[in-house]
Amino acid sequence: MCSSMRFAIAFLLIFFFLTPSAAPAQSPAPGRTAELIRAVLVQIQLQMRDDPAGARARLAEAHDAYASMSPTIARYAPDADARARAGFTDAEQALTTGDAPAFAVARSHIWMAILAGGYDVVVGSLRAEDARTAQQWLAVREFRHATRFSRPNADAARAVHDAATQAIPAADAIPAVQADLLDTYQARLNEALQTLSAADQRGFASRRAEAAALAEGYFAILAPVYAEQRGNAAADAARTAFARLRQAAQAGDDLAVPLDAVQQALRGFRAAPLSPAEQKRRTGQMLRFLQLVPIEYERGVRNGQVTIDLEIREAITFHAGAFAAFTDLRDLLEQRDAALTERVAGQFGALGAMLANAGNRSAVADPEAVRTSTTALLTDLATLLPQEWQKQDSGADFDVIRTALDQMEQAVRAGEYELAESARLEAYAIMEIGPEVKLIAFAPQYKPVIEGYFWYGQGERKGLAYLIERRAAPAEIAATRAALDQALAEAEQALAGKNAPGAIATNAAVIVFREGLEAVLILASLMGSLKVGAQRRFRTPLWIGTALALGATVATWVLAQGALMAMARFGETLEAIVSLIAIAVLLLITNWFFHDVYWKDWMASFHQQKKRILSGQAGQWLGLITLGFASIYREGFETVLFLQALTLEGDMTVVFAGVAIGLLLTLLVGLAVFVMQAKLPHKKMLIVTGVLIGAVLLQMVGNTVNVLQVIGWLPIHPIRWLELPYWTGFWFGLYPTWEGIGFQAAAAIFVIGSYYLAEYMQRRERRMALAASAASNPVRKA
Repeated sequence: MCSSMRFAIAFLLIFFFLTPSAAPAQSPAPGRTAELIRAVLVQIQLQMRDDPAGARARLAEAHDAYASMSPTIARYAPDADARARAGFTDAEQALTTGDAPAFAVARSHIWMAILAGGYDVVVGSLRAEDARTAQQWLAVREFRHATRFSRPNADAARAVHDAATQAIPAADAIPAVQADLLDTYQARLNEALQTLSAADQRGFASRRAEAAALAEGYFAILAPVYAEQRGNAAADAARTAFARLRQAAQAGDDLAVPLDAVQQALRGFRAAPLSPAEQKRRTGQMLRFLQLVPIEYERGVRNGQVTIDLEIREAITFHAGAFAAFTDLRDLLEQRDAALTERVAGQFGALGAMLANAGNRSAVADPEAVRTSTTALLTDLATLLPQEWQKQDSGADFDVIRTALDQMEQAVRAGEYELAESARLEAYAIMEIGPEVKLIAFAPQYKPVIEGYFWYGQGERKGLAYLIERRAAPAEIAATRAALDQALAEAEQALAGKNAPGAIATNAAVIVFREGLEAVLILASLMGSLKVGAQRRFRTPLWIGTALALGATVATWVLAQGALMAMARFGETLEAIVSLIAIAVLLLITNWFFHDVYWKDWMASFHQQKKRILSGQAGQWLGLITLGFASIYREGFETVLFLQALTLEGDMTVVFAGVAIGLLLTLLVGLAVFVMQAKLPHKKMLIVTGVLIGAVLLQMVGNTVNVLQVIGWLPIHPIRWLELPYWTGFWFGLYPTWEGIGFQAAAAIFVIGSYYLAEYMQRRERRMALAASAASNPVRKA
């Protein structure tokens, strides 16, 4: 390993020193030079005992490389330049004495001085409106490590690029640079302290000294902000605490007291305060993750024994995600209520210990105890957190979706495909009750794409449900997951900033109007066709079914308050079942409408018809009740899920305002249909009613076929040459697949065929009536 690293470092040195000779007019890029120095210092640490002379020669090379950076750093950050030069002196002394911990400290000092210098150069050059220099020196930085709960930021790079291209003034890029880099270095500071504790426990002397020096160096970058927030005296005391910690680590002394002093100094400090949007996002992550902990734990424990390890690991993972979000918010929460924040921290610790004990089998808590502990924690958080933070935003939902998909892939790699399917359903449930409702209103083009990847796919790319069902290879599932991640990222970007009150109210109005329109058209058209004579009694079963559906919708809303996620896991399946029932009944009613309502008034044999109606009355009533119920509840169920998600996004009053607007629009459409029917002659009204029923049937068939394809009950064969805008599917159920168009064509043929069959039977009945009349009255015939 050392020989390969020596070769790599030698190659970098040769490349570095040959490049200036080829182009003497250009100075080396600061980022490349900094990384070269860092790599050389690591190589020296590894070889200082085996090859002291070679180590000293390489230290001289690193010092010469720094000389190309020194003038710029000295101009903007003279203190950082002085620390770097002192670090090289200390490093040379450590090589002379063969003191590895001392060299580790000196190496850390050099690197941290370079980072501090890079930060000051970027900010200083932006203040001087020299965005090009800032762009070059921004490469002299570190990044926050990406985890499943946090991903690296690119705000500084975007801001400096915009300044360099004059898209924004250079001074406007400074806040983004400071927020990005200071947040990164505070995260790195916390990581260095964790590394220090681990190295101390394992007795790694050089590693312990290096980590302590890194922590001191990171704080040196953060110290000016610390002084602004807490005063110069507090900043000086914190610097002293870090220096004592580094001295104790280098000397091999006990670290308990100095480490505690450093942690106390950092408590409640945040160099780059979270924006209001980030505060809300972290809160959403914390609450979503916590809600999943007892669910996963209960699946993994039976009769006091761990039965599914992966479920326990998922519970531990979700707890870790929630605690990471809490850690980011803790300083702000302590300002609101320090005592309650401390209690919440203790509850997090107790819950984490419970999960850890189950993970290592030392003690397996009852699932009810985990649920009770989580519920108590969530209750205290509801009191502690500002109400504004608790309005769930889509960004947090996307984070939780990605984490659930991580668990899915982990289960696939372990060969646990049943657990992978459970994790997939979990991710999709969060998608359906959260971001999907906003996608429908603001970025509808992403909804079918994301649903396809979650379920059975479209075209050549198979969906996750299809792949898991067939136990596909992990690589194949990972490929679809990557495509889904890309679609989710694009959707998340499209939804950014879409949770304003006006947007939420508009969203609610669109949802209610869209879902109510179909049901209203069915009811209005059927009610209008049953307004003369004995037909009026068939209105009653329609109203009964409608009333039952409204009651069921209200009951669903109440149940959804506490069981939204569990319902969402089966939302598409339930929608498909209800839709199939509605279509079946509507087909029967359409047939009955044309063969019973349309032409029965023209029949001559009233008494035979009356007998037939009476004999079939019970079946007709049941069919009409079922139609009234299915047509309303089919839309009501989906509306409940969507509106529940919106109540997490905004205030309940705002959502209800949107609902009121949607209901008003729906009512106006219904009244317009009724008025039109009342003014039309009976036969024309029947024709208009038949057209409306046929149109609704086609839309219902198209949407139902789409849902059946999403959940895999029907295959998908896209019509590749046919491109339809999303609104054709949203409003008319038109999707470019052979199955969807084919079933809609079949429904159209059924409706049109029923009409012409009714016309044919009507003419035949008339001929038969005339023939019978002629036969019974031969005199008139003569």
